[in-house]
Amino acid sequence: MPELVLELNGRTWTLDPSRPYTLGRDPGGDVVLEDARVSWRHATISWGGRSWVIEDHGSTNGTFVQGQRIHQMEIGPGSSVHLGNSTDGPRVNVQGSSQAAAVASPHQAQQQAAGLTQPPPPHQQPHQQPQSGAPGWQQQAPQQHQQSQMPQQQQAWQQQPPVQKVPNQQGPGGVAGAPPVYGDRSPTTFHQLALGRVMRIGRALENELVVSDLQVSRLHAEFHATPDGRYEIRDLGSHNGTYVNGQPIAKGGSQLLGPNDIVGVGHSTFRLVGDRLEEFVDTGDVSFSARHLTVTVDGGKQILKDVSFGVPEKSLIAVIGPSGSGKSTLLKALTGYRPANQGDVLYDNRNLYKQFAELRQRIGLVPQDDILHKELTVKKALKYAAKLRFPADTSEQERQQRIDEVLRELKLDIHKEKKVTSLSGGQRKRVSVALELLTKPSLIFLDEPTSGLDPGMDRDVMQLLRGLADDGRTVLVVTHSVAELAICDKLLVMAPGGSVAYFGPPEEALNFFGYETWADVFSAFENYRDYDWAGRWKGSQHYQMYAADIDAVAAQSVQMPPPAAIKPPKPQPWAAQLITLIRRYVSVIASDKGFMGLMVILPAVLGVVSVVIPADFGLAPPKPPSKFNGDAGTIMLIIAVGMCFSAAANSVRELIKERVIYERERAVGLSRSAYLMSKVIVLGFITAIQGVIICAIGFAPRDLPKEGLLMPPALELCISIIALGFTSMMFGLVISALVKTSEKTMPLLVMFAIVQVVFTGVLFQIYGSIGLEQFAWLMPSRWAIGAAGATLDLSHLMPPWDLKKPNDLDPLWEHSVTQWGINLTVLIALGVICGFAVARLLRRHEPEVMRK
Repeated sequence: MPELVLELNGRTWTLDPSRPYTLGRDPGGDVVLEDARVSWRHATISWGGRSWVIEDHGSTNGTFVQGQRIHQMEIGPGSSVHLGNSTDGPRVNVQGSSQAAAVASPHQAQQQAAGLTQPPPPHQQPHQQPQSGAPGWQQQAPQQHQQSQMPQQQQAWQQQPPVQKVPNQQGPGGVAGAPPVYGDRSPTTFHQLALGRVMRIGRALENELVVSDLQVSRLHAEFHATPDGRYEIRDLGSHNGTYVNGQPIAKGGSQLLGPNDIVGVGHSTFRLVGDRLEEFVDTGDVSFSARHLTVTVDGGKQILKDVSFGVPEKSLIAVIGPSGSGKSTLLKALTGYRPANQGDVLYDNRNLYKQFAELRQRIGLVPQDDILHKELTVKKALKYAAKLRFPADTSEQERQQRIDEVLRELKLDIHKEKKVTSLSGGQRKRVSVALELLTKPSLIFLDEPTSGLDPGMDRDVMQLLRGLADDGRTVLVVTHSVAELAICDKLLVMAPGGSVAYFGPPEEALNFFGYETWADVFSAFENYRDYDWAGRWKGSQHYQMYAADIDAVAAQSVQMPPPAAIKPPKPQPWAAQLITLIRRYVSVIASDKGFMGLMVILPAVLGVVSVVIPADFGLAPPKPPSKFNGDAGTIMLIIAVGMCFSAAANSVRELIKERVIYERERAVGLSRSAYLMSKVIVLGFITAIQGVIICAIGFAPRDLPKEGLLMPPALELCISIIALGFTSMMFGLVISALVKTSEKTMPLLVMFAIVQVVFTGVLFQIYGSIGLEQFAWLMPSRWAIGAAGATLDLSHLMPPWDLKKPNDLDPLWEHSVTQWGINLTVLIALGVICGFAVARLLRRHEPEVMRK
């Protein structure tokens, strides 16, 4: 085992093969580099049993050898590694004794002869405009050019047959010529599986196979051989799940692997070929295509018609078209939010719809509305998003490191302590993009990111997207702006009715339509709505150049199991999500001083209104029936309706204003019940405080009875009012889940409060009226006044509705502990029923594949 010597800026380190060495900015690391381009824990150098290996740990700016970004690679004396930048990043030179060189060189020659050396990663080309006449989604750099840029040793690697095509007659499951996982790319690396030995996968360094990905748990899964010589994958209780062919296996469960089965762990994909484990790391260089997408709505109307296009890796694609051309429908179909009725979406030849549970983590979506709580600072908003999206075993330091990396990448670090509301429109859009970049998605979709921005900000946002594509991501943007289309690689123009009118380079689009401006093109769409724009496109030379070969590459064929009954795993346990959501919600409310003030002032004013009515609660000696004090019921009516209005006002906007945020977070693993419970707990606490305020002000000047049914009458009345507030708050959530816009909430809130006034049973006789009495059972105010009436004995305190029948009393006001308990139980049960209704209504705003 030869020693290795590293040299950096005049300093040297001698590495012992018995342990790994970490490189990065972490002061606790082995080789510390003070350079902002270097990640906190950038890479690891270790003895791999046959040679020294350097492995990048998911660094932001990359590790480079000979100008090529690498994930894992063998190194030896004479090697040179750049960190953070391929040309001027900190350079680590590798040296060794003559003995070390003598040992390493023959061994490497042996590996090359045996065909076991790791093939180099795909050559990464800088952004360039595609050549006219060649389908952009199939373009690749010429092989000769790649080889001319590689050292001789790497050329020898590349000339060898791909590892996955070498048959292994002795290993179980070996299949010659098995279909590749990522298009025609070679594996990033491979690992030898020894019979009877367990290979554990995870983020922690003690694993046999370390995956430097925050989406992966510290101890995630393990491969091991079964007694009959086959292999199986076993989940170790991972947070984001272990997937076989895109389907999650049970948490803590296992599954036998066949020859073509694909195992997904975070951004890495594994496949067994014989007794070797091939690893493919998704670093963002993925192709993406849509094939014959058709969406049909009720009545058989097609709003998306046979849409097909394909894009290469590291591309920026713009989608434009007039209103009604299906752009939003297309975006939902491409992201899996609303799968197309016909057709497929292929993520590097993997079917997105069938494998959504796994691939959803690799897709970022920035809706038109900001997916942020604007009351929070940039840093806090990203902090809570990271806690919800990363596994529960991710440390605070790891999350903060990733947040800092994203902020620096998007030049937001100088704004991190500012509230989102104080940022400009372009800066807010950058923060929304930053939130999506936390999990390092390979595909990023944006819906109208420049809507409402001035031309300068429009350009800034589009240049930001150009940079994201150049950094190794595929970016698709739906936009109305046509000012910056020239910086895109491809342009997709949708015609009215949801069909493709053009797909190709943006600089050729106007010439294709035969107009000088996009205003003329859109006018033509409007004036000739019945024209066959799709037919014109498919009959054109441009179609043959850029879209005719969309079906040439066969989709990956794997044995898909029936739809699993197992729900996709969530990155955080339910309780952890609930705590994070509560903390975030409290932070949002605490940051909104106006809302906090209103929550205190509103119940106080309503309590004061009830004091205006002069009355006592029946402490005076009994009077003739016609002289009974009827004001007690009126006072309780005012207090109860005030509580209804105040509590419902707390919640009536809470779901509609966060709908876009909920849709996005639900797609990446948010628990619906945890989200709803966070609202119920926080709003319930606020409502209880408001109930105490109303009761304290409303009952303070009153002479209440000396004894209640179970406890002091003031406490009994207060409990009734708080229970009413809880149920009214739940009714407010129902309204918020039902409406499509915030403007519709206030009319419904006023209507709800007025209806409660009518059906309390105080204004007129409710009981005994067939139909009316049963409908009143649905009103929370009816049961709340019933509980208060049982405490105060309103049946005898108020004058009877029919003086000829003084004993004809409202049954809900019976002065007994039993009736008081029944009233409260029904009141709370109404609130619980509303909770189930809200949960059901929330399903409408979730990706269809997540509706379980």
